Amino acid sequence: MALLRPKLDERRLPPAEQPNAMPNGRSVRYCGIVTLRQQPETANGTVFISLEDETGVVQVTCWKSLRDLQRRELLRSRLMAVSNTWQREGLVKNLIAARLEDLTPMLGRLTTESRGFK
Repeated sequence: MALLRPKLDERRLPPAEQPNAMPNGRSVRYCGIVTLRQQPETANGTVFISLEDETGVVQVTCWKSLRDLQRRELLRSRLMAVSNTWQREGLVKNLIAARLEDLTPMLGRLTTESRGFK
């Protein structure tokens, strides 16, 4: 990710340390490598995504309505950009997704793997 940082900065996609320090309710954009996708049976269609960069991890919540609308980006992205609202309550921090963008082509031939649901 450090090698991509200049291009991510051009797109105004900050490293994880920046949103992780923001207060609740702030509008946030972030990009990271998808390391985990999970959709627990008890989550009513909500998908939880872990995105990681060179400075840390951002947890993303993707509601069912966005999951249905952007299924391709959700399931195929290895490098994902997410936009919307930062949610913070105590030590619990999440980015509530409103838009997903597949930036996988920026990785070139680099391979990545995520643990995901089927």
